[in-house]
Amino acid sequence: MKKTFLPKTILWTLLSGFFFLVVMTVLRTVFVYRFKAPVSGDNILGAAYRLGFRYDLRYVAIVMLLVLLFSYIKPIHPFQQNIGKLLGKLIWMVFGTVLLLFYTADFIHYAYVHQRLNASILSYIDNPLISLQMMWQSYPILLILLVFVLIEFALFKFISFTYALSNKHKSSNSRIKNICIHIVFFFVLIYSAIGNIVYSGGQYPLRWSDAYSLGTDYKANVALNPMQSFFSTLNFRSAKIDTNLIKNNYGLLANYLSIPSNQQDANNFQFSRINIPAANDTTAPKIKNVVLVICESFSAYKSSMMGNPLNTTPYFNSMKEQGVYFNRAFSPAYGTARGVWAILTGTPDILEGKTSSRNPLAVDQHSIMSEFKNFEKYYFLGGSTSWANIRGVLTNNIDHLKIYEQGSYQSSEINVWGISDKDLFMEANKTLSSNTKPFFAIIQTADNHRPYTIPAADLKIFKKKNVAKDSLLKFGFENNDEYNAFRYTDFCIEQFIEAAKKEKYFNETLFVFIGDHGIKGDAGNMLPKSFTEQGLTNMHIPFLFYAPKILKAKEYPMPVSQVDVLPSIASLCNLPYTNTTLGKNVFATVQQNKNTIFLYDDFNQQIGVLNNDYYYGYQLKNPNKPIFESVVSNNIVKNDSIQKQMDILTKTMYETSKYMLIHNQKLPIKN
Repeated sequence: MKKTFLPKTILWTLLSGFFFLVVMTVLRTVFVYRFKAPVSGDNILGAAYRLGFRYDLRYVAIVMLLVLLFSYIKPIHPFQQNIGKLLGKLIWMVFGTVLLLFYTADFIHYAYVHQRLNASILSYIDNPLISLQMMWQSYPILLILLVFVLIEFALFKFISFTYALSNKHKSSNSRIKNICIHIVFFFVLIYSAIGNIVYSGGQYPLRWSDAYSLGTDYKANVALNPMQSFFSTLNFRSAKIDTNLIKNNYGLLANYLSIPSNQQDANNFQFSRINIPAANDTTAPKIKNVVLVICESFSAYKSSMMGNPLNTTPYFNSMKEQGVYFNRAFSPAYGTARGVWAILTGTPDILEGKTSSRNPLAVDQHSIMSEFKNFEKYYFLGGSTSWANIRGVLTNNIDHLKIYEQGSYQSSEINVWGISDKDLFMEANKTLSSNTKPFFAIIQTADNHRPYTIPAADLKIFKKKNVAKDSLLKFGFENNDEYNAFRYTDFCIEQFIEAAKKEKYFNETLFVFIGDHGIKGDAGNMLPKSFTEQGLTNMHIPFLFYAPKILKAKEYPMPVSQVDVLPSIASLCNLPYTNTTLGKNVFATVQQNKNTIFLYDDFNQQIGVLNNDYYYGYQLKNPNKPIFESVVSNNIVKNDSIQKQMDILTKTMYETSKYMLIHNQKLPIKN
C-alpha cells in the first residue's frame, strides 16, 4: 500500500471532484463552441470562465462535503464499511446523473429559446402529453437515451476506478495531523460551497445575478451552469405589491395613461378611463371587421422588415409598405402564454416561474375584446386551447366567444401543435367569409416552432431553401429547418391574404399582425448592439395594421407594446370602451411622437423601460447596478436626469403590473 500525505477519503473526494470540475469546464467550452458569441460587442470570455468555475465549484464542493461528512460516521465510512463504500459511490453517481440530466435539458433549452435552463421549464409539466409529444417529434429521443445509458456506465466505471486508486494509498501522517488536514479541508469546502472566497467583501454568497455583472447577456449565459440558473429561479419568489410606491407615483402613471385630472384617484388606484368615439371620424365606419393574427416566434431581426439579408418575409414586407407599421414593437415579456395574456388583458405578465394564465387568482380579467358588443367573436388555434390554461382565460372573460381548435377542423393534424398554419388560415377564411355579421377574429399560429413541420402538400408550392451554416448563424438562425419555418410563416400569411382578397369581407376588414414574442439572438448590425447584449431581441416583434382600402401607409419608429393592441384596434373602430390597464391607443401616442414601454425578463429577473432613445433596466435582486443604453446607436450614453425618470417609471410600472394582475376584474354587465 502506497504512502500519501492525504487521507483516503480526502484523496477520493479530490479526484472525483476534480474530474467533475473538468467535465463542467469542458461542457462550458462546448457551449461556447455550439452557441457562438454575438458578432457585436466585447467577446472576451476570461471573466465568464472564471466566474463559471466558481459556480461549478460550489456544487462539486457540496457533494464533496456530503461524502466527507459520511466518513465521520464509522458505520458508513466509505473505506471501512461496505455499506459506506456503496453509499459513497451512490452519492457520486446521483450527482453525475443529475449533472447529465441538467446539461442535456440545458443544451436543448438554450438551442430552443436562447436561455439557460430555468424553473419556467416546470410549466411544461402542466401539459405533459403535449410536451412529451413535442420532444418526441423534435429530438432523437431513443438515441439520446442510448447515449445516456452509455455515459452512466462509463461514469460508474470511473468512480469505481478512483475509489480503488484511493484505497491503495495510506496516509503517512500522525492522527493529529490528519485531523488538522480534515478541518482545513472541511472549511475550504464550506467556503467553496458558499462561493464567496473571492467575492467582494466576502459578506454574501455567490449569487446567480452576479453573472450579469459581466456586462452582456451572452457572458452571463457562459458563466452560469444549469443547476445555478435552475435552482436560483426556482427559489425566487414574488415580492409583495408595494402599494405605497404606486400611491406615491400615481400621478406619474395617471399622466402617462392620459387619465383626466378630474378622474384621478390615488387612494383607490383609479386607472379606468373611458374612450369616447370621435364624432367626426371618417375611418371607423369603413371598418366592419377585425382579424388579429398572433404570429408564433415572429422575431423582428429575423425578418425582411429589419433588413435581414436572408429575406425571410418578402410578402409581409410588401404588406408593410401598404399598412401602418411599428418597427419598435415589443412583447412585455418572453413566451407565447405571456404574449397572449398581454394582448388580451393589456397587462404585462410579470408572474415569476409560471404564467398568469395558470394563476387561479388572476383568471378573472377585463378584456377590451369583450366590449365589441355587436361583433361575432372567434378564436382560431391549430392545436388545443387547454395549453397554458388559455381556454380558461378566453372563455371566462370574453362573452360569446366561438373557439375553433383541435377537433373543429376538416384539415388533418400534422404534429403536436395541430393543423398547419396554412390550413388554419384557410379554415378561418372559410368561416369568416360565410359570416354575415361584423366579426372580431383572433388567429394564433404555431408552425414557426419546433418540430418545424411543413406539410408535404405545401412543399409543392413552397420551396425550401438551404443556406450555408455560417450565413444562417450570422443572420439569426440555428439551422435550415428554423430558417424555412420562418419563411413558411410568410408563405402562410400570403396564402391567407390572397384568399381573403377574393372575399367580400376583405375591403371592410382591419387586419392586425403581431408576434407573440421574439427570439433572443445576435441581431448583428441590423439593430444597435443594446438589442443583442440586453436580450431585447427576445421581445422585439413586428406589428402591422393592414387595411389598404382604409388606412394610409405609414411607418413609425417609436416603441409600442402588445398591451396597446386592443385599445388601438377599438379606437380605430371608433368604439366606446373602458380601458383599465397599461395599454394605450398607439394612434394617439404617435401624435405625441414619444412613448415609453415596460419590459420584463423572467429568466434574468430583470425589469426595465424603453423609450424612443434609451433602455433602462436592472435585476430585481441587484437594483443598484442598473443598465442604461441607447437603442438608436452604439454610443455610450450618460444622462442622469433621464435615467432617474426612467428608474421611477420602471418601479411604478412593475408594481402596478403586479397590482393589475389581480385587480383587473371584468366590468359589471350593463343592462
